Formats: sequence, structure tokens, C-alpha cells
Amino acid sequence: MIGLWHAMIEGPGMKMKVQFKLAKKSSYTLDVVCAPLPLPLKVTSIEVEGNIVRGVGHVFWSPEESWSVQLAFGEEAFEGELYVPKFGKFPLQGLRGSGPMLSEAIMTQLEPYRRVSPIPERSDEDIRLAVDELLKKLSLEEKIGQMFQCMASNFSFGGAIASDPPEKLVSEGRVGSILGAFDISRVFELQKLAVEQSPHGIPLLFNADIIHGSQTIFPVPLAWSCSWDEEAIRRACAISAKEATASGIIYNHGPMVDVTRDPRWGRVVEGAGEDPYLGSVIAKAQVEGFQGEGLSDPETLIACLKHFIGYGAAEGGRDYNTVDISEGTLRNVYLPPFRAGIQAGAGSVMNAFNLFQGVPVAANRFVLKELLRDELGFDGVLISDYGSIDEIVHHGNAKDNEEAARLAVNATMDIEMVTRSFEALPRLVAEGKLSESQIEEAARRILTLKYKTGIMDDPFRYIRPEKEQEYHFHPDHLMESREIARKSIVLLKNNGVLPMTAGRGKVALIGPFADSRDLLGPWQFSRYEHETVTLYEGLEGKGFGTNQLLYAQGSEVNAPLEGGIEEAVAKAEQADIVVLALGESSSMSGEAASRMSIELPEAQMRLAEAVAALGKPTILVLTNGRPLVLQWFETHPNVHAIVESWFLGSQAGHAIADVLTGGYNPSGRLTMSFPVHGGQVPVYYNHFSTGRPVTAANKQEKYISKYIDGPNDPLYPFGYGLSYTQFAYSDLRLSSDKLSASGELLASITVTNQGKAAGEETVQWYVNDCYGSVVRPVKELKGFQKLALEPGESKEAVLRITSSDLAFWSTGEGEVAENGSFVLFVGPNSRDTLSAEFELHD
Repeated sequence: MIGLWHAMIEGPGMKMKVQFKLAKKSSYTLDVVCAPLPLPLKVTSIEVEGNIVRGVGHVFWSPEESWSVQLAFGEEAFEGELYVPKFGKFPLQGLRGSGPMLSEAIMTQLEPYRRVSPIPERSDEDIRLAVDELLKKLSLEEKIGQMFQCMASNFSFGGAIASDPPEKLVSEGRVGSILGAFDISRVFELQKLAVEQSPHGIPLLFNADIIHGSQTIFPVPLAWSCSWDEEAIRRACAISAKEATASGIIYNHGPMVDVTRDPRWGRVVEGAGEDPYLGSVIAKAQVEGFQGEGLSDPETLIACLKHFIGYGAAEGGRDYNTVDISEGTLRNVYLPPFRAGIQAGAGSVMNAFNLFQGVPVAANRFVLKELLRDELGFDGVLISDYGSIDEIVHHGNAKDNEEAARLAVNATMDIEMVTRSFEALPRLVAEGKLSESQIEEAARRILTLKYKTGIMDDPFRYIRPEKEQEYHFHPDHLMESREIARKSIVLLKNNGVLPMTAGRGKVALIGPFADSRDLLGPWQFSRYEHETVTLYEGLEGKGFGTNQLLYAQGSEVNAPLEGGIEEAVAKAEQADIVVLALGESSSMSGEAASRMSIELPEAQMRLAEAVAALGKPTILVLTNGRPLVLQWFETHPNVHAIVESWFLGSQAGHAIADVLTGGYNPSGRLTMSFPVHGGQVPVYYNHFSTGRPVTAANKQEKYISKYIDGPNDPLYPFGYGLSYTQFAYSDLRLSSDKLSASGELLASITVTNQGKAAGEETVQWYVNDCYGSVVRPVKELKGFQKLALEPGESKEAVLRITSSDLAFWSTGEGEVAENGSFVLFVGPNSRDTLSAEFELHD
């Protein structure tokens, strides 16, 4: 029974492949993957009796419901039944192995639709003229049809949507884009319907959330931001685009470039952390990775910057909650990554769910028209987030959906995602509440994007089943995933226990993530989830034999496991070193996954306490999508190391094992501060000073800005991360202590590797504007360099500063750099720095 098995399921209008991976270490495990719908069927319990296997689990869209499977295995075949809520019962008859790829079935059907000659090269002017000609042929209703997006099936995320079936919408020209067509056959079917049956044969855009990988999964964005390696991030996005577009996906619902300061918010996992400068660097890299040299290349993907704007400031860290920020905060904190993404050429922007100045962003003309389009110069497609136009009514900004539609179009919204409020647009135009020219401008932007992608000349150019088979989960892509995963790992604590060495004693591998494949994180839809490398498998690959690895799950992620702690303690007692693999499940991070408590679940804490009480050298390896409260682990003398591995993707186990064994010297640096206590949240490095700041000299006083029961400072600050070697900073030099408005100042620092291992240091430069017309943060990141240093080697890092680097937005003045005193800081993180002063003058 052990190994990989598959079964094919055929129903009305559907063909699906289900794969089962059965494994056994101390107990049985079962992984279930479905294609083409990447249903995350997590097994919560498994029973094995002879050759009969039964599995049960909860479904993510309805946690109160369970799916189930029963399989009876022979030598090379099996039979059984699968039940999935909303989809029903499926009889199973299958064979050993992974089985054929579903895309093979459409190769013959597709052949007559392939374009032999190359598509014409169209200039912007050519596209403008072509769009003009097409718009002349379209009725008002047909233009509005381009402004709708529907789901590829009747399945929806969240509440049910009242809508006609997608086939009817497509054939009648009442939809211009499709969300959630995970199957290349479905893409082909709907595109063929649009081209052959809709009134003007206008092809569809196919949209999906390709957040950190298509089939090969990379680290979640919060993790890869900790690499501080924009080139590696750019390559990861380019590979994601290559895999997604092979399956017909044209339009990405990403990247998310929200600045995030509150780890209670589940969507911090999708962003680059708390800093606007680093967020801007990474936003640019992601857009360039997804869109390549231009959208005419069928292996590039339209990048959609989300969520414009301020979504990361949701009160209490609760998703979809109220946001109340000043325009200065909006522009100085939340806007820079969007500006960088737009300057990089992002083809689309998606609105945020929140309010700004009391008006929902989806209806906010200041935010979407005046700021985004007029000021930033964005001329691409603006798409609503899922249901956000209907939600204008729920916010209390419109009395009904018709009014919500009017407000959204007045704010220059182009596409309504999934819902159907825009069906009121013909009546609004007829009543003079909207002009036909507003509708035409929206349709123009959508059609322009369709011409830019080449689908107007070759509607089937993205449907490439042969490339799907070649690219998906390609070894080169897996190698890139492993490389960036290693760079994303942050070493938070190490009292000499790391790196480990294979062959030296026994290792107790304990915890719910010790042999789990739940290492991909949220917002991924890979059909290769069962191929995710576990931590156990990663250590096996490093030479740790089964006689050395003593495995015990110990607990579930959120609940005790009967006898689990006792088994874990027994295994730990036999070991020379303990690796404690704890964390969050993928469902505990991401959209609609806000948490009041950002501590590890109680069941895991009890397990950790029992194991640490043995006094064995213990390494905590974390799998998670947000900063967690780790004070107990930091201060406990028997937890000797803490490795923040996040959700690392398809090669997670290999990447973690590379770091644990010293095959890779950890170089990741935090992009979100980790609090000492949840009561500090939000805690971030680039805060303002107060009129009564706490200092080393006054910290014993009462009437200052501090807590009486804990520190102000985080446990681990922004930029923090350890290495297996030690770096020293010396000889900070400025080319001058004066900087003119039109001049340049050079700062340099010498960094020396004083340890015995080669390593990479991320040199971080910060600035404080000491005083001015408005208060500025105590520190702001202005640049960084990564230096690879051999033992004993020294290198120089240099920062060039101009007045534009010191500019900020203020009411009445706009973007301005004010004369005055500045402090430059440099160091390995935002806390431990050297400093020098300079002055800006006319």
C-alpha cells in the first residue's frame, strides 16, 4: 500500500484525477490531492485495517463539514469511494503511480486553434487605433459586458453569488474575464465559447491568485522578503508566471504590496512587512518578475498591485475591518510600494476593502481617480476585490447596489469581480447618472490590456498543454524554490547547538510539523502538494538514518494528541538533541485568518514545556505566517536555538535541513518586528518619538511613554537575524557632514567576518530627520547591501544620499526635503547601529 496511487473520475462535463500518497514512519500518513481543482483535502484522522484505509478531514470553505475517503488496496490497484461536500460521492478505481496529466486530453482538440504565423507587433498607437475601431462596433451593453468578471464554475469563496452560469454569460458577451479556471481544459472550453459564440468574439482574460507560485511553490511573500534578495524574488515570480501562463492564466491577482504592522492580521503573510522602502524594492521586483520584458510574451503574467490602499492598517488586525489613518500616513507609509509597482509598469491595480476618510475605497474617487490615476499616472485596469462593490452598501455608503455601482464607476473602477452590481449600469446611463463615455473609458482600458497580451490576435496563445507538462514542478524550478527558501530562513537564537552534524548521536524530531506537508502556506493551489518535502525527509536527505531520527508528533496543531506528550518525552529521552517543529497551520494565516493571540496554540506550548524540561539541547523550528510571541522560548535556558522558517514551499524540508546542518549559513533578516508580548502590538521600528520618550536614563521614571509591566521594544527588531559566523562593523565615514539640495553625500562602513564560517551580511542604512515641519520616524530604512564574506575578510558597504532620499509628504507642501540635521545609522538590524550626523542645506 505504501506509495503513490491515482484514480480518474469522470462526471458530467468534468474529468478529475485524485492522487493518494500513503506513507508510514511511526504511524500512517495519507496525503490527498485533486486535479484540476486543487482542493486542499487535509486528513485529520486516518484508520488502517489490513489493506483498508479510511481518511477524514474538514474542508476549508465549510469547516463544520467533513470529507471522507475509503480505499481498499491490492498489489497494483485499489477501489473505494471519495465524498466531498458540494461535490458529492465519487466511486474510485485506481492504480499505482501518479497517472497521466489531464492536459493531454485537449492536445488534439486544440490543434486547429493554434496560430501558425506570429502575431503582429503592435505599437501603443496601433493598439489605440484597434481599440477605437472595436469600440465603435460595441453597444453600451457589450461594453459593460467587458467590465464583468465571473467564476469559472458555480463554486464561490464565501457567500453564494446570484449569477447566471458562466457558459451563458460568456456566450452572450456579458463577461470579459474569468476567475478560478484551474483546469487548462476549462480555459480552452470557455475561451472557445467566447471566440465562437459571443457577439463580437472578444477573448476572455483568465485570472488567478498566483501569490507565491503556481505549481512549484515558493516561500510565502513575508518569508521571501526576509531574504532581502530582490533578484531571487524576481526569478521566483518569473517562474510562477511561466507555470501559470502555460495553463492559460493571463492575469494575476497579485502581488500584495500592503505595508503591514500588525501581526494579528492574517494577510501579513502575503506582504513584505513593515517598511515602505523595502516594500517598494520588493514590489518592483515582483512586477518585473511577473511581467518580464513585456506582456506580449506568452510566458508573462499581468501583475495586479493590491490592495490600494491602507488595507494593512485594519483596526485590531481584524480582516475587512475599519481603517482610520491620516493622509500623511497614507502617503508616507502605505503609498511608496504602490508607486514603485506602478513605475515598474504593473498592468492592474485592485482596490482595498477598507475605508479611507470614511469612504470605502471601492467608491472613493479621491483615492482611485485623483491619487491613483491622476497623480500616480496609472492608466491600467482597476479591478474590484471580491464582492467589494456590493460591500459599499454594507459599509453604509450607498443605499443599494445600483448606487454602489454608480459610485464605483465614478471612482473609475473598470472590472467588478464576481458580483453583478454593474448590471445597473445601462439604467444609470439612461437616467443620466453616469455617462456612456465613463463606460467606454473602462472598456477601453480592458480591451487595451487584451491587445497588449496578444489574445486579440491569438486567443489561444496561453493554452499550451505541452508547456504545462514541461514546466510544472520542473527540477530547475524546484532548485530555485529551495534556494530562495534557504535565504528566507531567519536564525533568531543559537547558543552553540547549531549547526548539527549527521552521524553524531540521535535526533528526536518532535511536533506537528516534524513530518507534515503543511509547509506551503495559504494562497497556493498546487497539484503537487503531496510532493512537498517534510522536515523529516529533509534530514533523511542530509544523511540522518532512520535509526538516528526518533519521530513523535506530540500534538495536533490546535489540540492535544492522546498519549502524544508521553510518546514525545520518551523519544526525547533517548536522543542527544531535540528538534521541536511547531507553528501554525496554513489555514491560520492569510485572508480571513486574523488571530487575537499570536502565541503558539496551547497544545503545542504544553508539548514544548514537557520536552524542554528534560534539559536536552533543543532547537525550535517554526512554521508560521506571522510574527509570533516567542518570549518563553527566547528566555528558556533549555531551548538552545530558534529557527524561523515560515512557510517555505515545495522544498521546505530540504531548505530547513540545509540550514540546520550548516550546508547553508542562515542569512535571512526579519521584515516584521517580533513583540515580547501581544499587548505591544502593533510594534514596529519606524515609529514616531513621543513628547516623553523612554530612554536608558529615564526608564525608571513614571510619567513617560512606557508600559509598567513590560518593555516598549520588540523581542526581535526589524532587520534582525543571526548567522553561524560573527560580523563586525567599523570605520563609519561620511564624505562630508554637509549635503546640499543638489549634491550627494557618500557614507561607507567596513564590515569584517570575524568568525570561522563564510557568511552573508545584510548591511542596513537608516536615517532620522531630527526636526522639521512635521515629525518624522525615529529611523527609516534608506538602503541596504548584501556582502558575502569569507572568514577574516573585510568589505566596504557604501550608501549614496541625495536630498530626494530625505523627502517626505506633508500637508500643503507635498513631497519635500527640509533643511536641518539628520542622523545616519548603519548596522545589522534597526536596533544595533553605529551613527553619524550630517546637515541638509540649500
